[in-house]
Amino acid sequence: MTIAARLAPGETLGDRILRVDHAGEHGAVCTYRMQRRLARWTAPDMLAQIDEFIAHEQRHRALFATEIARRGDRRCPSYPVCAVLGTMLGFVTGLLGARAIAATTVAIERVVLRHLSEQLAVLRDSDPAAAAIIGEIVADEQRHHDESAAQLTGGALQWVLNKGVGAATEAVIWIGMRR
Repeated sequence: MTIAARLAPGETLGDRILRVDHAGEHGAVCTYRMQRRLARWTAPDMLAQIDEFIAHEQRHRALFATEIARRGDRRCPSYPVCAVLGTMLGFVTGLLGARAIAATTVAIERVVLRHLSEQLAVLRDSDPAAAAIIGEIVADEQRHHDESAAQLTGGALQWVLNKGVGAATEAVIWIGMRR
């Protein structure tokens, strides 16, 4: 298995993956924070779950940041873009309520979990430090997916968010890996 990336001179695949994943975690924190602000009115029963997900994503972001700093690297140029896009996504889906919030999490985590699995397969031997960090977050991401999926019943909104948010997540990762 290979992962396509356009690497800078001296940059390893592990370096790039860590930076892109770090930016993605930042986007997730921004999405959940904005959803939480609006969920006070549109999905108050979800507040505890969103708070838990925010805490997980903040921990993931910190793990990546620590390893990036240890390597003497800097964050991905897409970091602020992920913040803006995540905030916008959180605003729209937070306004739409509980089903939209859950469907968004499922769509994002479906893509993220596939990428994390591919990353682990590629980095396990070539960059064990990066693989260890990625491996540490997989269970949380799977839990986010599964708990959110259990809240869904299907329908047009779920289908649209699954396709649209999934495609947008793929695009952000693709751009980050090839910038």
